[in-house]
Amino acid sequence: MSPSEDEDRRRAERARQVALFRYGLIQDLIDTKLTKRERGSLARELAEQEHTDPFGRQVRIARGTLDRWCRHYRSGGFPALVPAPRQVTPRTPVEVLDLATALKRENPARMAAQIQRILRTTQGWSPTDRTLQRHFVNTGLTGLTSTDKSVFGRFEATRGNELWTGDALHGPRIGGRKTYLFAFVDDHSRAIVGHRFGFAEDTVRLAAALRPALAARGVPEAIYVDNGSCFVDSWLLRACASLAIKLTHSRPGRPQGRGKIERFFRTVRDQFLVELDDERVGEIEHLTELNRLFAAWVETVYHRAVHTETGQAPIERWLCSIPKPLPLPSQADLREAFLWSEIRTVRKKRTVSLHGNTYEVDPMLVGTKVELVFDRST
Repeated sequence: MSPSEDEDRRRAERARQVALFRYGLIQDLIDTKLTKRERGSLARELAEQEHTDPFGRQVRIARGTLDRWCRHYRSGGFPALVPAPRQVTPRTPVEVLDLATALKRENPARMAAQIQRILRTTQGWSPTDRTLQRHFVNTGLTGLTSTDKSVFGRFEATRGNELWTGDALHGPRIGGRKTYLFAFVDDHSRAIVGHRFGFAEDTVRLAAALRPALAARGVPEAIYVDNGSCFVDSWLLRACASLAIKLTHSRPGRPQGRGKIERFFRTVRDQFLVELDDERVGEIEHLTELNRLFAAWVETVYHRAVHTETGQAPIERWLCSIPKPLPLPSQADLREAFLWSEIRTVRKKRTVSLHGNTYEVDPMLVGTKVELVFDRST
């Protein structure tokens, strides 16, 4: 990969991180159920707070900026939050930036302000600490810090599809390989709205559980997950932003509100996995069979049993609390939510590569940069 192509990819990634940061701030403001007064009060509260931007800086966002981001999202959705690329001419000498890079690599704990003081002492001049910080981010010397998410503090949602809680459970070994169960429980009814066993605990398997759930059970107002690597992946935030779903993470070490999904997983162990002894597991050759057995257990056993806390069967309570008819996302909206993109340069053989695959494109695109849009759930 050429340096220019690598720089373009880094810029595209930074722009996407900025858009996700913006959505994370305004996802409460765009709630259509808020009154004008409630929205104004919340916007003022956000404007008074300090927030950690994608590059680890503490920033304040003006009320007018929040309002503008809300307008952009309502008119153009998540893509409207992505900042336009800027064409700038570097004004800081390359040798100064190289020296700053060397000082940072020598001691990664050095802050931009400290390196600025060293440069002023040794060179007689230094760029601003903001310039140095941007340079460190661009060269990958500063780790990105995700925005802090608040815990969803309600004990129980008031209706179906108000809140889904998701998590992953370690499952049995099939064909010598470890399996993982991704599941989403509706907070109000305890119904299992989505589930899928897979051979890895990653975003691809997470999407395999979430996408059919959205298509069959509708779009929830919020999704609550922990800080596992697949759940903090920016892909999930982008998918939620595309469908106007509020994504909330539990704070590390403070998993309050996750009792319902943990209780369901205990039921899975006690009632489903306990029946899969070594002999029965050995008869299951493919994940398809494991998922078929689990779906049958969920629909015929778990969903039909009266829940001790609600006094109703989960599926019955869910059906009684959702709108009739249930609004479902269109296939186009669902596909858009699960798309992702990468920037590639077309080679002389008019091909581009993506995730180990090679694709042919129009010969007129040789030497140009193209955006490859793909569906990670397939």
